[in-house]
Amino acid sequence: MAERTNHNAPTALKRGAPLPYRPVAGVEPCPGGWLVVSGKLQGVSLFPDPPQVMSSLLDVLDTRPSYEIIALHAPIGLPGQRIPGGRACDRQARRLLGRRRGAAITAPPSRSDVYDASGEGLSVVVRAQLAKIREVQRDVASYHQRTVYEVHPELGFFQLNDDAPLKFAKRTHLGIDERLELLRARMPGLERVVDNIPGGVRLSTVLDACVDLWTARRIAARAVARLPEVPEWNEDGLRMELVR
Repeated sequence: MAERTNHNAPTALKRGAPLPYRPVAGVEPCPGGWLVVSGKLQGVSLFPDPPQVMSSLLDVLDTRPSYEIIALHAPIGLPGQRIPGGRACDRQARRLLGRRRGAAITAPPSRSDVYDASGEGLSVVVRAQLAKIREVQRDVASYHQRTVYEVHPELGFFQLNDDAPLKFAKRTHLGIDERLELLRARMPGLERVVDNIPGGVRLSTVLDACVDLWTARRIAARAVARLPEVPEWNEDGLRMELVR
């Protein structure tokens, strides 16, 4: 007896051919949204793409093809209340970088602070970041932490500099030159990024996104260190950690 065919049965979706590379990205907050310096990782070789500004973090998360790794310079897991000196990861990063460069590691607000429009009691730096932090809290869920990692560019440059803090601040000419020299030595194709800076974005921010991209490459290779080694978790089920 002939086998009957069910023409109404759903047809399995066909997947396209796998990409010949792994898409990774370094992401920095910037005027107008989020600066994305992405790259194509083929084996151990990283090929950076020209930078772009995306208006929302959701645009970054929904990029197609999806980024396999996003190294995001913004706090992801926030504590339930203010903690002097910040989370364990913030305090450890500050100690690692030393007094001068460690000052760049700011203590993030608590979860309730994010939705307090007054920003009372917060530092000027954190108040300026509140809108971006609020966006992260709204759009990044615990399951995103399989691909989205909190990073800090000073930790990235510390790693590039053989685990030594940089000498100069990033917005000085000497600081720019110091960071460019480190990136050029390790990231072929860097000029494709620095020759195509979007309007309104500082060169220092672009270099931060480049070293975030370098950290994304390290994450993809599972060659990073975590601060702290055993992460803290907040009440939303988010890891409170920094990777470098």
